[in-house]
Amino acid sequence: MKTTVSLKPAEVTKNWVLIDADGLVLGRLATIIAQRLRGKHKPQFTPHVDCGDNVVVINAEKVRLTGNKAGQKLFHYHTGYPGGIKERTIAQRLGGKNPGHVISKAVERMITRGPLQRAQMKHLYVYAGTEHPHDGQQPQALDVAAMNRKNAVVTRTFGA
Repeated sequence: MKTTVSLKPAEVTKNWVLIDADGLVLGRLATIIAQRLRGKHKPQFTPHVDCGDNVVVINAEKVRLTGNKAGQKLFHYHTGYPGGIKERTIAQRLGGKNPGHVISKAVERMITRGPLQRAQMKHLYVYAGTEHPHDGQQPQALDVAAMNRKNAVVTRTFGA
């Protein structure tokens, strides 16, 4: 007789994963991060328990978008004052003071909403450059570009 394993929060083991976002496509990167945060890559995945890993993303400012999304896709936000709705393109956000916000919002919108989402998003750490303060946790590097050839943007030269 086979039984379904249902993890309890005390039985969860969280690993640390390091992802270098340099040259990776934003949407494909966000799906992989969301799967790692939720724990869907583990055989003992339990939907109602935070069983995912801790994910550290570096080089967030070097993430790529396909097509014309960098100049056409808009982020809307509100300042809190009447008539204070603002909009910026993704290229402006990536060149701004917090380029990691683009990745974290893309991942946040891929995870099921609710209290569990807010708990899982606390395990995502996004940094614009290569430096991060999580060396003590010894994160394992995950080569996202090698998982699928479409993950990284390839520049093609024609007529060489």
